[in-house]
Amino acid sequence: MKSFLKKALVIGAISLAPAAFAVDMTGAGATFPYPIYAKWAEAFKAKTGSNLNYQSIGSSGGIKQIKAKTVDFGATDNPVKFADLEADGLVQFPAIIGGVVPVINVDGVKPGEIKLDGPTLADIFQGVISDWGDKRIAIMNPGVKIPSGPITVVVRADGSGTTAIFTDYLAKTSSLFKDSVGSGASVKWPAASTVGGKGNEGVAANVTRVKNAIGYVEYAYAKKNKMNFISLKNKDGQFVAPDDLTFAAAAASTDWSAVPGMGTFITNAPGAKSWPITGASFILIYKNPENKANVAEVIKFFDFAFKEGKKMAEDLDYVPMPDKTTDYIRKNVFTKIATK
Repeated sequence: MKSFLKKALVIGAISLAPAAFAVDMTGAGATFPYPIYAKWAEAFKAKTGSNLNYQSIGSSGGIKQIKAKTVDFGATDNPVKFADLEADGLVQFPAIIGGVVPVINVDGVKPGEIKLDGPTLADIFQGVISDWGDKRIAIMNPGVKIPSGPITVVVRADGSGTTAIFTDYLAKTSSLFKDSVGSGASVKWPAASTVGGKGNEGVAANVTRVKNAIGYVEYAYAKKNKMNFISLKNKDGQFVAPDDLTFAAAAASTDWSAVPGMGTFITNAPGAKSWPITGASFILIYKNPENKANVAEVIKFFDFAFKEGKKMAEDLDYVPMPDKTTDYIRKNVFTKIATK
């Protein structure tokens, strides 16, 4: 997600922390986890005195920056393939789980009142359905008064892990979307009404501004901006709303340790309560980093987040990584990183 709306998170020094042990860590990448990284950084700063400067520039930007060795860690919602990790001397691990949510600006409907399935949502985003009065939407929503109006599709203008998660879901549920649009951090959106936004922030702003718009953002951004959202039909045929419980249900069956490099999508997961567009955000670190002292502190930061940051994550409707998974990360990922 390379974004021109760069947002820097800088937690200033606290006088109670011993200056001799304070470290200035740097990271860059995904906008998806920015709200929780901000919370964790503030708490870690209060405990240790160490700063985290995290640039919320998008997943593609995060991958570029870690490869350029300009940051201590990169962050991406679009996991890097194991072969590429090995070739570049990187390790990867999931840090947090959340949900991508279709958000709308349609008059007269309540949050979650409009219900869609994957193929219908895919047809909206590729321009096959271009008006809220379309009969396919009406049939799926009996008794709901949805005003007619031309749909404006709002998408990410930057290389985005949120887009990778969203398009992975649409491609899994719609063969037409898979064949005509595909999936990935950047795709060519075919709808004539498509408008781009930089970062989750930019998409949220454009959907809020444009009447009859539909877009997709990480749930924390939808919640923060009090945005109207759509309920979705999941793989088990149940309509569900997005929240931390439905994200957790979707992630429950994922065995991260079974995936080389831990990189996998968890979209369209089974389960009656599963939110179908659930995903994780990943961290990239060199096995043999140039600034070993900084990376040692990065490991301490994420270990702190795994142990003491669960409540903070839940308060923002993210899902913390399960203890079994974080134990695996400590034993099988952190141990591969040279910090001395």
